[in-house]
Amino acid sequence: MSPIPRRSLLKAAAVAGAAAQFSWALGSRDAQAAPTAGAADTDPVTLDWLEDGGLGAAPGSTVGVPWPMGAFREDQTFALTDADGKAVPVQTWPLAYWPDGSLKWTAHAVSSGNGKLTLTAGTPAAPEKKVSVDHGGGTVTVSTGVITAKIGRYGSTLVKSVTRGSTEIARNGRLVLIRQPEIEDGDQGAVKTERFDGAIDKVTVEQDGPVRAVVRIDGKHRKGDRSWLPFSIRLYFYAGADSFRMVHTLTYDGTQEPGKASGDFIRGLGVRFSVPMRDAAYDRHIRIGGEGTGLLREAVQGITGLRRDPGAAVQEAQYEGRKLPDPSTWDQRVTTRLQYIPHWGDYTLSQLSADGFTVRKRTKAGHGWITAGGGRRASGFGYVGGASGGFSFGLRDFWEKFPAQLDIRGAHTDEAEVTLWLWSPEAQPMDLRFYHDGMGQDTYAEQLEGLNITYEDYEPGFGTPYGIARTSELLFWANDSTPAADTLARQVQAVRTLPQLAAPPRQLIKAKVFGPGLYSEPDRSTPAKAKIEDHLDFLFTYYKDQVEMRRWYGFWDYGDIMHTYDSARHVWRYDIGGYAWDNSELSPDLWLWYAYLRSGRADIFRFAEAMTRHTGEVDVYHIGQWAGLGTRHGVQHYADSAKQQRIANTTYRRFYYFLTADERVGDLMAANVDSDETFLVLDPQRKVRTDPYTPDRHALSIGFGTDWSGLVSAWLTEWERKGPKWEKAKARVLSTMEGIAAQPNGFVQGSGLYDLDTGKFAVATEPVVGVSHLSAVFGLNELCAELIYLVDMPKFKDAYLDYCRYFNASKTEQAARYGSNFGSLILFQGHSRLDAYAAVQTGDAKLAKRAWDKFYNSDGYKESAPWRTERLTGPATLVEGSEAAWVSSNDTALYGLAAIENLALLGDKMP
Repeated sequence: MSPIPRRSLLKAAAVAGAAAQFSWALGSRDAQAAPTAGAADTDPVTLDWLEDGGLGAAPGSTVGVPWPMGAFREDQTFALTDADGKAVPVQTWPLAYWPDGSLKWTAHAVSSGNGKLTLTAGTPAAPEKKVSVDHGGGTVTVSTGVITAKIGRYGSTLVKSVTRGSTEIARNGRLVLIRQPEIEDGDQGAVKTERFDGAIDKVTVEQDGPVRAVVRIDGKHRKGDRSWLPFSIRLYFYAGADSFRMVHTLTYDGTQEPGKASGDFIRGLGVRFSVPMRDAAYDRHIRIGGEGTGLLREAVQGITGLRRDPGAAVQEAQYEGRKLPDPSTWDQRVTTRLQYIPHWGDYTLSQLSADGFTVRKRTKAGHGWITAGGGRRASGFGYVGGASGGFSFGLRDFWEKFPAQLDIRGAHTDEAEVTLWLWSPEAQPMDLRFYHDGMGQDTYAEQLEGLNITYEDYEPGFGTPYGIARTSELLFWANDSTPAADTLARQVQAVRTLPQLAAPPRQLIKAKVFGPGLYSEPDRSTPAKAKIEDHLDFLFTYYKDQVEMRRWYGFWDYGDIMHTYDSARHVWRYDIGGYAWDNSELSPDLWLWYAYLRSGRADIFRFAEAMTRHTGEVDVYHIGQWAGLGTRHGVQHYADSAKQQRIANTTYRRFYYFLTADERVGDLMAANVDSDETFLVLDPQRKVRTDPYTPDRHALSIGFGTDWSGLVSAWLTEWERKGPKWEKAKARVLSTMEGIAAQPNGFVQGSGLYDLDTGKFAVATEPVVGVSHLSAVFGLNELCAELIYLVDMPKFKDAYLDYCRYFNASKTEQAARYGSNFGSLILFQGHSRLDAYAAVQTGDAKLAKRAWDKFYNSDGYKESAPWRTERLTGPATLVEGSEAAWVSSNDTALYGLAAIENLALLGDKMP
């Protein structure tokens, strides 16, 4: 199929209207898509697994692949072959389009294939066993060709049954919530709890095969007249798989007020299934995952270790999970006394910290528990069933997102019950109350004084968890018999590390996605380049190690890093206002993702993945008055009163979505399309304004840096995805680009008045210099590089390159160009990447020289820094480890991005 035309017109709306001190008239013009870079490149792409082992026991994998502009029309089909040249069934759909209408990103779902896979244009092979979806009656029935799941459309049962062949393996899949209405801080009082059940409001089939089917279930937890704690569940099914995946999202909408003991405290949060038990007690098996691929391997009625020996073959068969010979063939001293051997029906593994789990069991309710083992970090995997079939289950990031728990109940009865607790009911209740009483900070002036001592921007009532969310991932297998040990090990591995296909860095670079020219593969060909590569490796390794040493784990915390180090105490400033959790400050998300894009390293991908899951969910409000806004860095992820769009920035989510086609992250990006409305709700500059300001939907003050970069990222993504509001989003991308370009000082103007109804900036009549060191450090450079490539708008390009040219210029140069200098600025090293970008765009050798000069000789990390850690031991520290007291997360993110981009743009012009 031939490539589509190289250029197509993007009609930009005229910026028009009127305001008292502003001129809105810009006139209309066409903005054209940038041309494709040379001939369409349609070479095959080799896809590989991030980790060894391929697909393993996982149901399937989905990968995003980018294509150069103009390479393929939107109706192109794709074929896949494995390392042996065998055709692999693949399901393909578009994720994003270039402005000319050609495919920018495509998603590809597979459920088979060995080793590396090769993707080419062509006709896809059909799966031998297709996924089918039937919408009939009160259920949605999904069949993979191996298992069939019946999904409820209403009521509290999400998954009515899971069958394999004619055998029902599991049923009555549901959500459970335990609410504790009061927390007692003392050692007296009675703990009361109440249980809520998940209730379905809506079921949507998002995909229906042939390789992949996705069913979304939305609802709330209910008891009586009360409904709260919204959930969104996605179930993923793949052709020929005996398993399915669940992505579980919870949004907190309860009430917890500081200083009050009563509130909506979550005591337990879980996913529960019932499992029919058909086999004799001695043929029923329990498997509980321990450390690594370790397993507790037991039977409900054990016949090993008895005073009388049934026979070595019988003992081995039970341990291996095979059906035992008829008891009449055993040593009759055992057979005649079977009724005296206990039946162990209940098992629990609880992981209440990142450093320890315990396993216990009992015969049945009302009888005492006995310890069955323990360890440090459990895999989050379990199995219950027998020779005639059983149910495997697992919770990803089990110990990382403690407190978690696995329960098996009633395995000695006709129906066992398994519960995967995302929040263990044995842990303390989920206490999300704000951590202090305000300390008298009742006025803006007092709050600014507080900011000046603890770096926390406090405001009464703002430190609320209402509207934050958390996403968890679970896997389930319907086995036709108790799996062998090696099969169980593969299932454990799939739970711990979900197999992920990936396109190689060279394909990402060739396709010019995420900013053409901003990243290149690691290059150690010269000593100077090798030294920077060493520094980048050092920083990533240090943070990975700090996550472990400092135990940056927990249900709400895992995925984030800390902001600043306290060298006196040898700890990160976890309890000091804005120096605690980082919450995407100065874009560590971008640093990690660009580090992955250029290297393809699995460890960097997993770190960035965890951060994306965290920052997109926990640091952002999804419902309530601040929906669409995120929270600035602080002691709690929602504590600070700075609720801003820059933290909810779609820029940070785009990478994971396009690389994996993850629907939940897609939801987060779509939710930001109308986030310009949030500027009516809350003025981010309310505490520092000197002039009166009341938000006006026709004249909202929006900054061209941190504000606009977040907004335009959401609009650009919606436009690329052709989402429901893509035409509106496209218009806003183009009109705001024109509006900024038309300002007397372009980006240097700093901000403009924005009309929510027209999506346009008013053009100021007077030039103003309004430059902040923060304007470009939340993804502006990366976004502008994309926009300049996508949209042929010379005046916008000139305005941005002017900003790049003058931020790091001397005050004399700034004043000569704009009439006044930019004042006292910082973060010059991080801004060296703007110099580098402008140098390449303009061919200015002096800018190229300045880029490296600012990188090496301004602020941030210098070559003279230690570039090593120091060993920490007791009594100086709680846990032995290492520290690099000179490292801060702000400097790390800025150095990382500047190093990556400068090497890519100006690696051939290093001093």
